[in-house]
Amino acid sequence: MEPAARDPEWTLELEPSMEPRKLEERLAAAQKTIAVLMRRVEEKVASGESAFAVLEQNIALERVVAEKTRQLVAQRQELQGALTNLRQAQSELMQAQKLESVGRLASGIAHEINTPIQFVNDSIHFIRDSFGDLAGLVGKYRQLRAAAAGHMDPRALTDLDEAENAADLDYLMENIPKALERSVEGLGRVATLVRSMKEFAHPEQKQKSPADLNRAIASTLTIARNEYKYVADIETDYGELPPVPCHIGELNQVFLNLIVNAAHAIESAIHGTDRRGLIRVETRPEGDSVRVSISDTGTGIPEEIRDRVFDPFFTTKDVGRGTGQGLSIARSVVVDKHAGTLTFDSELGRGTTFHIRLGVG
Repeated sequence: MEPAARDPEWTLELEPSMEPRKLEERLAAAQKTIAVLMRRVEEKVASGESAFAVLEQNIALERVVAEKTRQLVAQRQELQGALTNLRQAQSELMQAQKLESVGRLASGIAHEINTPIQFVNDSIHFIRDSFGDLAGLVGKYRQLRAAAAGHMDPRALTDLDEAENAADLDYLMENIPKALERSVEGLGRVATLVRSMKEFAHPEQKQKSPADLNRAIASTLTIARNEYKYVADIETDYGELPPVPCHIGELNQVFLNLIVNAAHAIESAIHGTDRRGLIRVETRPEGDSVRVSISDTGTGIPEEIRDRVFDPFFTTKDVGRGTGQGLSIARSVVVDKHAGTLTFDSELGRGTTFHIRLGVG
């Protein structure tokens, strides 16, 4: 039979180094505790309760305390989960409000820029076409001057030659068309960027509306160009997609987050080398849904953190580089708001592919 466990409240332990005064104090405290326990037992016996009944009551009381403790632990866990969800919802709301404000601002700026850009573009086209006519006229003039050289005043010919040399006419005839072509190309790129900004900052509607995902992705790639142009090339393979009912502004943000993440992953992989990475975007119809796959040739995602990449505020980036909200918001938009799926395949050292699947029904 095992010896009875000692109650730490009244067990008296003698230590060799204990002073007599402290020993007396410990002894008095133990005696007081024993007296209290004896009085409780006497009261129970006087009331007619048996020792077994007292034991049963104690066991029942312990069970009640254990159950209440379990309930409190469960409630605490539930409250912690609710607090986490609340913080995430608050963060997403702040992000949504910020994006809405930025979207309205970007849309307004794009609209304001578009008009003067159109004026300049029309003027450059006019100058380019007009210069072509002038170049033809100058050519005819030179032919006429060569044919009539023997019948013209030598001083007039000298003045003409000096004027041509002063204006460097040959240089102008060669390079003005090139400058105009570069101007037209640059204005075309600005116009494309402005158009992409307007489409990216698409005003949100309460109801989903059909959207062209291929066009949305192309606009997002234009907007994000500054994030990847120094580290990666872009390859696109667009399939023939049906219009997808969605909140296109929110999906634009998802595409942007994934493209920026891909660029950062590639930058980490090629750091210190002269290599460039590749970001590949592929879209395909799949039965009653569509798939958007965004791949990179970056570092890949380590096995031990793959189940945490969608957690709010989780990030492996340096301080100030990422908030840990990009993938969390992307998952919320795709899964919670569009009833789709967001998954990924990754191979360490070779890259990652994120797959977005959305229903078209």
